[in-house]
Amino acid sequence: MLIQKISEYLQIFRHSFIVKCPIEWVWRFFTDVKHLEIITPEQIDLKIINTTSPNIVQGQEIWCSGKIIAKRRMSWHSKITFLKRYEYIDEMLAGPFKKWRHLHKFQNIDEKLTEVIDEIEFELPYGMLGKLLEGYSYKQLQKTFEHRKTATVKALENK
Repeated sequence: MLIQKISEYLQIFRHSFIVKCPIEWVWRFFTDVKHLEIITPEQIDLKIINTTSPNIVQGQEIWCSGKIIAKRRMSWHSKITFLKRYEYIDEMLAGPFKKWRHLHKFQNIDEKLTEVIDEIEFELPYGMLGKLLEGYSYKQLQKTFEHRKTATVKALENK
């Protein structure tokens, strides 16, 4: 897990883990929109409101809501802006961040092991005020992605 500043406000968060599962199974799981509700921490209470497709496809839009910051329900609208086999990017069009660009990448280690890689470029809103929330945001991302790892392993390795 790595968080890196690339400008005064723009940050990069990286997280990866290995799942004992063939890459095709992992890809199928992560390209079904329902995976979001399975791997998101329960306290976020994520609800998918609408989606233009049940599976991740180029140009797809997703509207959801959840208790993302300070246990306050917020709406989120994102779009799949890039898609190729074993890799896609979703970008927030409207929501709680000034910028959110999430690369999802899956690498085949061997026929039974897959690496799941997440790289997020994000910027908090409110300029200098947002900078005061960086520590809190880092901790929340770390907790969320550790939960995603555990939930993914549980969902895929226990089939």
